[in-house]
Amino acid sequence: MPPQLHLSSMRPRDPAEPGRSASPLELFFDLVFVVAVATAAVQLHHALTENHVADGLVSYAIVFFGIWWAWMNFTWFATSFGTDDWLYRVLTFVQMAGVLVLAAGIEPTFTDRDFTLLVVGYVIMRFAMVAQWLRASRTSVEFRRTCRRYAAGIAVVQVLWILWLFIPEGPVASVVLVLLIAGELAVPVVAERAGNTPWHPHHITERYGLFTLILLGESLLASANAIIEALHGEEELAPLISLAILTFIVTASLFWIYFWPPHHRAIGSLSQSIRYGYVHYFVFAAAGAFSAGIEVEIDVLTHHSELTETQASFTVTVPIAIFILGIWWIAMRANADRVVNTVVPVGALLVLFDPFIPVPVTLTAVLLIAIVVVLVLHPPVGERNSERAEQH
Repeated sequence: MPPQLHLSSMRPRDPAEPGRSASPLELFFDLVFVVAVATAAVQLHHALTENHVADGLVSYAIVFFGIWWAWMNFTWFATSFGTDDWLYRVLTFVQMAGVLVLAAGIEPTFTDRDFTLLVVGYVIMRFAMVAQWLRASRTSVEFRRTCRRYAAGIAVVQVLWILWLFIPEGPVASVVLVLLIAGELAVPVVAERAGNTPWHPHHITERYGLFTLILLGESLLASANAIIEALHGEEELAPLISLAILTFIVTASLFWIYFWPPHHRAIGSLSQSIRYGYVHYFVFAAAGAFSAGIEVEIDVLTHHSELTETQASFTVTVPIAIFILGIWWIAMRANADRVVNTVVPVGALLVLFDPFIPVPVTLTAVLLIAIVVVLVLHPPVGERNSERAEQH
């Protein structure tokens, strides 16, 4: 074999490898998810502003599961077996192509309940993942059984996804859909029983942080859109500018809250890692829904929405509350003192009273600023102990 075609041995990576950070390939991989997340947020925005709330939320939950699960599986595999040779890159590019196909299928899912393109893109991603696990099983003797369980489990569920497309829409299809999602979630739990794959705590949590930044970026875009809309008309100028400012404050606060705790401490054991990974579905989905909610608020202010002002406010506050409570549950609680563990969840719940305030997002912005101030005054417990030790 020519040297250029030589393949690296896909042995497990050292979970204590110093200086491990996201690779350029991983960052490139994330770019296609920008497209998928933005498309999902746009379609949720349209569904909500047209008062198709229930259908919009169900479609968004399904679509976002496909986005999140494909991203998460690649991320955890890469932290354990990433090699970055030519075959690894090619298979990663195949997964990226699958994401783009999935993104193209998001609109038909929302508008026509047509899941065909969505499932096709998802299956493309997942079968490329099967190839990665099979390759890892060849050279990783220690984790061979685990890798094969992953490959077999993923492959079986993908075949079932394809068969699901032939079930007529109705209660049976809905029940099977839920069972298939449960099957996807069960694969890592079953596979890891054969031997836990190694993960790099700092690397994996950095990857989650980067995906969070992608989602918060959508909210910054919504803030900019409010300013753009304000420039198009004089009547709503002040409310739209206020919304833009408040949205930026809230987004910056969510950034502060997310990155306050030392996330790498939250994934020590397998059960902790499963909880951390799975609860992030709600954190990520909420962050994406927040940006859609801001767009709904813009539509209400410009009289282009069928929702009332109170209803529109809930499209913003509910995602924010879910985001904060999710991060508090999986990463903040164990690293916070009593003050933080009181202020953060209570503040998240108080956000839900914002819809009853005349100016949208105002109460939320005030509450989140208060939370951030508390976090500044009360750093994570471990860091505080370290600072005191250094002072003495």
